[in-house]
Amino acid sequence: MKTKAIVLVAILVGVLALAVIGYTYLSKNYQAQEDIKAEAVRETEKEPQKAVDFTVTDKAGNKVNLSDNFGKPIVVNFWATWCGPCKSEMPEFNKIYKEYGDEIIFMMVNLTDGYRDTTEKVNQFILENGYEFPVYFDTEYSAASAYSINSIPATLFINKNGEITDGHLGAMSESVLRGYIKPLLSGAGQ
Repeated sequence: MKTKAIVLVAILVGVLALAVIGYTYLSKNYQAQEDIKAEAVRETEKEPQKAVDFTVTDKAGNKVNLSDNFGKPIVVNFWATWCGPCKSEMPEFNKIYKEYGDEIIFMMVNLTDGYRDTTEKVNQFILENGYEFPVYFDTEYSAASAYSINSIPATLFINKNGEITDGHLGAMSESVLRGYIKPLLSGAGQ
């Protein structure tokens, strides 16, 4: 009986020792993982980047620079009439523009190549669909080049200080677009 008790105590002490060693090891490993996660968060919280300026033309043929609009938040959307996903998000942009067009500058930049999209064709498309947001024509692809746009739709969100706070590649639903608009209106990242 005394031998059984000694063996049980020895086993219990061994289990406790393993538990302490395991806890110490796992705690250090957990802390290392948390340090890695914290570093990743710091990497994503970099300072906003200054928006690169570009020049496009408006409906009347006047040249307009992106920087002309600094001082207010800006949404820049790159699109084309031949792009199905671009066309699918246009109603959402129009709705949000009608709500916030006084508070946020919307620059709907058409990639006007002169073949698939011409200024006349784009103007007709806007008229037929009843869109009210302002459309700009990137006939020289200076805007697309400034941001290396090679896939559309692509949208940039720029704060009132002219800094890019976010971007989105692909079509957006109304709720996703509102999710990007909210920080611009609240002044986040400015």
